[in-house]
Amino acid sequence: MKFRPTLAAIGFGVMAACTTYSAQADADPKKGEVLAYTCHGCHGVPEYKNAYPNYSVPNLGGQHAKYIENALAAYAAGDRPHQTMHAQAVTLSEQDRADIAAFLQGEAIQPSNEVVGTPPAATQTCVACHGADGAKTVMDDYPILAGQYADYIEQALRDYKSGKRKNPIMAGIITGIDEKDFPALAQFFANQKGLCSTKDVRENGKCQ
Repeated sequence: MKFRPTLAAIGFGVMAACTTYSAQADADPKKGEVLAYTCHGCHGVPEYKNAYPNYSVPNLGGQHAKYIENALAAYAAGDRPHQTMHAQAVTLSEQDRADIAAFLQGEAIQPSNEVVGTPPAATQTCVACHGADGAKTVMDDYPILAGQYADYIEQALRDYKSGKRKNPIMAGIITGIDEKDFPALAQFFANQKGLCSTKDVRENGKCQ
């Protein structure tokens, strides 16, 4: 698994990989740590940027393992367009995806039960799946948004809006969100307590 450091790697996050792919039941985070070693070259560097379009490489630490598995499968299938990620994802078996996802999830995030700031009105479209703070998702298929980079969330929303990123649920949801609301929405979720860098998971086993 080799990543090009000038491109965003695993664009897992954000707003909703609700398509479910098959997955292995027994994941080995120790094997996942070895497989995910080169992921740290991008995702382990705080505020590391994708070259073009320019946005932060997403935080993966603490993300739901099931969601990460689904995201990798979506990259492999071409449902998420990213040349580098597609090239990497197609080399992974289902077991590889499960092992990597188990490692990146680390110790499960404990929601703070405190919402930071005033939620924009547009968040009402998101809370049914992602929770009021973006951390208490109703299913592990849905990504944690809390603590994700705001510019990454915006990019994901734009890609869903344009149809570039394909997901049957988000395709319907995004029609109800005005593009002018993307920045405020993204900043709100970015300000919440949640995801962290893979560096934190590698060093601490969890988000601090």
